[in-house]
Amino acid sequence: MTGKLLIIPTLAVGLAAAVTTAVGPAGAAGDAPTTVTIHADGTDLSGTVSSPKPRKCANNRLVVVFKQKGTRGGGDDVRFASDTASRSGNVFAWSTGNTGTEGRFYAKVRHIDGCKGDTSPTIRAVRNP
Repeated sequence: MTGKLLIIPTLAVGLAAAVTTAVGPAGAAGDAPTTVTIHADGTDLSGTVSSPKPRKCANNRLVVVFKQKGTRGGGDDVRFASDTASRSGNVFAWSTGNTGTEGRFYAKVRHIDGCKGDTSPTIRAVRNP
């Protein structure tokens, strides 16, 4: 009789793990989409964060800028700078200021509870003549 009782708790734990794995991160299916952009004016990097839920997903959102070294996502990109998006008129803007560094850069916002993450396209920053 003891052997049969141990099977049920083990089965319940296994099912709970399978359901958690299938759903992914908590609430990911219902997370609001988020978009991060990046622009270069010389070596001044800036952009915006937007979402249908701006108070939760754009305001005070941490934006991390990466300097692309080789192939994007190749594991050798370097965390270069970061800023927090804040309201500027009707948008939530971020800026690194003038970095003085040329190269290829992209911006990233991570997934947070209720909001999806996003990565911008890569842009090229060059010093103004």
